[in-house]
Amino acid sequence: MNSHVAHIQAAIADVRENIIKHPVYAEIKTIEDVQRFMEVHVFAVWDFMSLLKVLQRELTCVNLPWIPVGDAETRQLINEIVLGEESDVDQDGVIMSHFEMYLQAMKQAGANTGGIESFIENIRKGIPVHEALNIAKVSEGARAFVRFTFEIIQSNKPHVHAAVFTFGREDLIPGMFVSLVNDLNERFPNQISKFKYYLDRHIEVDGDHHSHLALRMTQLLCGDDASKWAEAEEAVVKALEMRKNLWNQVLELSVA
Repeated sequence: MNSHVAHIQAAIADVRENIIKHPVYAEIKTIEDVQRFMEVHVFAVWDFMSLLKVLQRELTCVNLPWIPVGDAETRQLINEIVLGEESDVDQDGVIMSHFEMYLQAMKQAGANTGGIESFIENIRKGIPVHEALNIAKVSEGARAFVRFTFEIIQSNKPHVHAAVFTFGREDLIPGMFVSLVNDLNERFPNQISKFKYYLDRHIEVDGDHHSHLALRMTQLLCGDDASKWAEAEEAVVKALEMRKNLWNQVLELSVA
């Protein structure tokens, strides 16, 4: 294993374990608990796509006229991940993004999609992200999480973007969601099947394939530059702390 990767993994081991074994999962006992979870978590599902797309913008050519940009291997890595996240298929074989899949799951579960839909509509109107969050009256935990993601995006450092994407999102998601998938569909038949499919799909795709692609992308972008690896580690630790804080807020809502 790359020594820099091993160093990051050691630095985040405790907080990563705290997230995977967070008490919020045990509190998801009723359909109302699922709804509250989804109404907060959907904003993390949304901003994941923005983190993904900034990497595609940085590592490939998205302008006209086209010219080859950067390293061919990193282009292939990010384009393959984008294809899987932005144009996957739902349980009925309909092509859609994972975000759209999540919205479907929210509606089936009876979760309130008003906040995220209002937020997206304001983004479409050109309203800045931080203002759209306030207008939609997004919970403080979700607002803080999204604001941090966009601080990372606005750093204009592809190696940092890739590291947060890899260690804070792709590599984390499978282990995190294993705790949620078990028996949800049995306990809530006809209300959770779409959510279960979304979770199972993440475990299958991210755990088996995308996380490996993302790790390779991070290694290529950081290279042998110790300063880049240090910046990457600092951002990843903060990203995981933000995820833990997000789960803390969901837990507060669940036990309130």
